[in-house]
Amino acid sequence: MTGAARFTVDVPPPADGSTRARVGRLELTHGVVETPQFMPVGTNATVKALDPADLAAVGASIILSNTYHLYLRPGHERIARLGGLHRFMAWDRPILTDSGGFQVVSLGDLRIVDDDGVTFRSHLDGSTHRFTPELAIGVQEALGSDIAVAFDQPVFPSSPRAVVADATARTHRWAERSLAAHTRTDQALFGIVQGGLEPDLRAESSRFVASLPFDGICLGGLAGDETPTERGATIDVAVAELADDPRPRYLMGLGSPADLLEAVHRGVDLFDSVLPARVARNGQLWVPGDREEGGRLNLRNRRFLDDPEPVQADCPCLLCRTFSRAYLAHLLRADELLAYRLATCHNLTFTLDFMARIRAAVTSGTFPAELPRLAARAGRGTGSEAAEQSA
Repeated sequence: MTGAARFTVDVPPPADGSTRARVGRLELTHGVVETPQFMPVGTNATVKALDPADLAAVGASIILSNTYHLYLRPGHERIARLGGLHRFMAWDRPILTDSGGFQVVSLGDLRIVDDDGVTFRSHLDGSTHRFTPELAIGVQEALGSDIAVAFDQPVFPSSPRAVVADATARTHRWAERSLAAHTRTDQALFGIVQGGLEPDLRAESSRFVASLPFDGICLGGLAGDETPTERGATIDVAVAELADDPRPRYLMGLGSPADLLEAVHRGVDLFDSVLPARVARNGQLWVPGDREEGGRLNLRNRRFLDDPEPVQADCPCLLCRTFSRAYLAHLLRADELLAYRLATCHNLTFTLDFMARIRAAVTSGTFPAELPRLAARAGRGTGSEAAEQSA
């Protein structure tokens, strides 16, 4: 292990098995992350429409940036020459960079996967590139993120078993090569569990990745086209295998409040998704579900054009403490850029506040009893988790 990450479980799951939720503390080079925690996605070295002060104000303690996108533009070598990703984007708190594997598989127009790596065509200009585990690690080391992620081959959860088995075995081989290529002692490295929805493959992958000296363990290949029931069962398989493992667990790509709550209940520590920011740009504002039907407002609806109330009266975000629903409804209809900033600030504030409420309930020992109340606050969910991480 690198020594660049130290994870302690401050509040373990209760012995009665009523929940696997836990509270932890992840110490990284650029700061401390209290878990369970949600990471806003800053794909291109920015969370869309927000600056670092906005991110701090919404309560972000760690963000995710994307290896694939930054490799293509502006280039990892350029970012390294300019002082690394933290300096480049003026963010002094932790950053996790994903492996780029998801984007290589989902966005590459020309895509050829072999045991050595993946050849793909850029979605930007059609140029041909090749990603290997060694290159993916090299890009992330140049970026200087606090957490790098091993290169993997994700496939959709509904893929045939033979496809899942082949990708999982390749992911294991690439995990070993990623570890061998990683040299930065100030950067943690997480491995990725695959296995689709196949219980035996998922259990085998969990055991294999856990046997390697990673600093944390990602649960990949979910938040796609699986049902919530299938996702829950798959998480249970992995967490059961990792029950005695001391490292943080990160479920990649999950972001709706209801789904976050369920995954924390099943024992997951870290999450990321473009969903809160993406639905905000479409005018969907998340509010407590026990106060507003469904837990969301569509500010593009005509009924808000004359509404003088804040989106959420007790929310501390820039939008709610300053502006009315009518003003945001106007900005959205006028396609004003301020609308995207204000709406994104609100949805991320709601999400990160929700995670803080979950941590408080786990810490106090009341989480199982408070599950119905927290579920009511989360509402009925706010969109499909198939929203890819490449927004």
